[in-house]
Amino acid sequence: MDLGLAGKRALITGSTKGIGRAIAETLLAEGASVAICSRTAEDVEAAVAELSASGTCVGAAVDAGDLESLTGWVNSSAEQLGGIDIYIHNTSAKPQKKLEDWVKNHNVDLVSLVGGVAAAQEALADGGGSVISIGTTATAEHFASGSGSYSAFKAAVTNWTLGQAQVLGKQGVRCNVVSPGPVMVEGGDWDMIKGAMPEFYEASQKVHPAGELGQPSDVANAVAFLASDAARHVNGANLFVDGGFCKRINY
Repeated sequence: MDLGLAGKRALITGSTKGIGRAIAETLLAEGASVAICSRTAEDVEAAVAELSASGTCVGAAVDAGDLESLTGWVNSSAEQLGGIDIYIHNTSAKPQKKLEDWVKNHNVDLVSLVGGVAAAQEALADGGGSVISIGTTATAEHFASGSGSYSAFKAAVTNWTLGQAQVLGKQGVRCNVVSPGPVMVEGGDWDMIKGAMPEFYEASQKVHPAGELGQPSDVANAVAFLASDAARHVNGANLFVDGGFCKRINY
């Protein structure tokens, strides 16, 4: 199937590693041009150099929790790429143990989404566009020790994004969420859990019907579909990419 992504221009936050990096690679393979960012300049430079072998890729070091920094990246990326067709919100702070540190998730997870979309909105609405937020299955079911800063603000991200399907949808901008279950990323959370908490890792692995965790490419493929013309009538959806990890029934 031709997804119709050739020539599209996509901005992806938090995209030098893991799921964000896989999304950038997938969109480039489909013929889109991409703008990436992360907090570390060296990581951005290395990723841009590698990704540019597959197509047009630009990037900058951005503190997603700083709206001035994020807005500057959105504006400069739009100028470099010639516009914005797809905005993918992938940044997230690590779960915070201390209540006073929940502000990190508030700023990086939620405020950066609202501010980033606001900065991109005019360009996205120029001929239609797509906003996709990366959520988590942890917003839908109790998991491990229960809801914390990460899942609480991911729930807010999901709620806000799906609500914008009604608001921005009137401007031709579709808004959807992709919610991964456990995903194995080299050097990521589940990779560390596998080494530090093998029994918990194996128990989580076993509750997947297929007996394995997801890969970043699984999430990236779902994002590419939702961003594409093939999903032109999909708006306000929360797509679980979890291999059957969640057991709730959705009607």
